[in-house]
Amino acid sequence: MKFLLDFLPLLLFFGTFKFAESHKEWAAAFATDHLGFIVSGGAVGVEEAPVLLATLVVIAATLVQVTTLKLMRRKIDLMLWITLALVVVLGGATVWFNNATFIKWKPTAAFWAMGLALWVSQVLFKKNLLQSMIGGELQLPDTVWSRLNLLWVSFFAVMGVINLYVAFNFSTSTWATFKVFGVYSLMIVFTIGQVLYLSRYMKDETDSPKAPAEEKA
Repeated sequence: MKFLLDFLPLLLFFGTFKFAESHKEWAAAFATDHLGFIVSGGAVGVEEAPVLLATLVVIAATLVQVTTLKLMRRKIDLMLWITLALVVVLGGATVWFNNATFIKWKPTAAFWAMGLALWVSQVLFKKNLLQSMIGGELQLPDTVWSRLNLLWVSFFAVMGVINLYVAFNFSTSTWATFKVFGVYSLMIVFTIGQVLYLSRYMKDETDSPKAPAEEKA
């Protein structure tokens, strides 16, 4: 359920972009007529309309996502707060300046901000944020937590670079597809690798102490 809630804004971004891209004339006219007052110059071109509409949708979806979690009294992850701040600031800049460059930087900024938070907390404050977030679910040696934290820092740094490469070397349509499906695919592969790495440290249930009745049997 949480995965679907986290993924929903991206799916709405992708769906809106693809629909508007296949109806560019309509998208440009709609954006100009109904949203021109929040765009510098007041007019939206056929090439800019798809990403502008998709950006507005993802801003609204992220705001609704955070509001829903607050109303449900659910904990809001650090990554979601970072995403909200970046999507409002960079997404707002994309809409006002009618320029996709800002929203294309958003995934990179989010990755690097999260990586920086993990690195700074460990190096400067001697606190492992990763351990704080999921330490209750895993019992690992401190050295393994440190290694795991640095692996995620490296992963976020690399993902930020990959996003920029795709964003500014391929079409906006290709970038939008990568942003939704490519990023999540790479994260899933990386997470699976982490699970395989951590499996050697996870206690097997069969190794747990036997109950007195079982010992007597």
